[in-house]
Amino acid sequence: MKNRFYRAFDLETLDGGREVDYRTPFQIDRDRILYTSAFRRLQNKTQVFLAGEYDFYRTRLTHSLEVAQIGRSICHSLENRGDLLAEDFFIDADLVESICLTHDLGHPPFGHAGERALNRLMRDFGGFEGNAQTLRMISQTIYSGRGRERGMNPSRAFMDGILKYKSLHRELDQPENHFIYDEQEPYLAFVFGQSQGHLQIEAGQARNGFRSIECQIMDWADDTAYSLNDIVDGIRAGFLTGEKIQAWAASRTLNETEQGHIDYLLQAMREDAVEGRLGRKIGRFIQGCRLETRPDNFMSAQTNRYAFRLVIEQAVREEADLYSNLAREVVFWSPQLRHLEYKGDYILKRMFEVLSEGHRGPRNPESINFLSPDLTRQLQLCPDERGRMRLLCDFLAGMTDNYAVRFYKRLFSPDFGLTNF
Repeated sequence: MKNRFYRAFDLETLDGGREVDYRTPFQIDRDRILYTSAFRRLQNKTQVFLAGEYDFYRTRLTHSLEVAQIGRSICHSLENRGDLLAEDFFIDADLVESICLTHDLGHPPFGHAGERALNRLMRDFGGFEGNAQTLRMISQTIYSGRGRERGMNPSRAFMDGILKYKSLHRELDQPENHFIYDEQEPYLAFVFGQSQGHLQIEAGQARNGFRSIECQIMDWADDTAYSLNDIVDGIRAGFLTGEKIQAWAASRTLNETEQGHIDYLLQAMREDAVEGRLGRKIGRFIQGCRLETRPDNFMSAQTNRYAFRLVIEQAVREEADLYSNLAREVVFWSPQLRHLEYKGDYILKRMFEVLSEGHRGPRNPESINFLSPDLTRQLQLCPDERGRMRLLCDFLAGMTDNYAVRFYKRLFSPDFGLTNF
């Protein structure tokens, strides 16, 4: 049965047509992500704790799989409740799944510390942002090789779905986060069908908040996953103890409902039932969202993806925020994690300094080459310094945690030799 929710506009691909097979366009988008090395590398990239330290921590890969499951469930929940959707008019779960699987693809090693480090190192060359890097990968580089860049030819709906942020780097006074690269403006134009309407939306939070319904679902699925699952990992790792949680709660002015959530968590810890108890809350968070129609905007006439808004029940949103604040202030701000963040920042900084030394300013043909023949060829063909720094940034951002540590040791540790490749 044809799904009337999507039109030809939504299915159009960046580089033109695709071969028709038994799959829908959105299933093709999902499959093209699943079978990439970039997706597999997420298994060794930090979510909260360094990947590989213990085998029960969530990595970027397991987090992305959980977000995808939650995203699909939200689609089914919305379809079965309310009167805005119908059997032949619904939000495609395959599309939402592909967006959720992709949402962290551009994140570098060492988590958000790595993202901040690369943004600082790239300050004079257009910055670095995980979401912008994801866009760069699917549109330009995910299938690169033999000295040329090649993206995955994504559909418009899929590309738009991963765009949490739509402000350009140059438009922000202090571009610390939440932007796309200036060079990606043509992709923004493609997403909006070459319409200039987005330029009428003030750059910053206003434009960053102008998201398709699938992007909104992905964002809430992401919030659901990390607000609950980061708590579970923090407890299992010993960063969140009953004493620490009680001390944190005592330092804040919690209302009766918030204190009830803390008491529920403490009781689950005493009964060694944290995963099951918090896992059941995922269902509550899924059912705590609904659809409402959105006021007419410059996109709503072209696509239903901008005709609806995802509304989160206030009590559910406040509970998610409570858990997120607890994890951030007790786990993320702990001295132990700050030590790891400092180490990741230092490793990326030192590698960037060495790798960029021979590629700044006029090209130096005698510069020391530490890179693969393919990347070296791309650097040689790149005519400007900004482009060369972006290629080096791609290389660093694509590293897993373990590979980054090994690469660093090969450069700087005297006792780490050829046998350690």
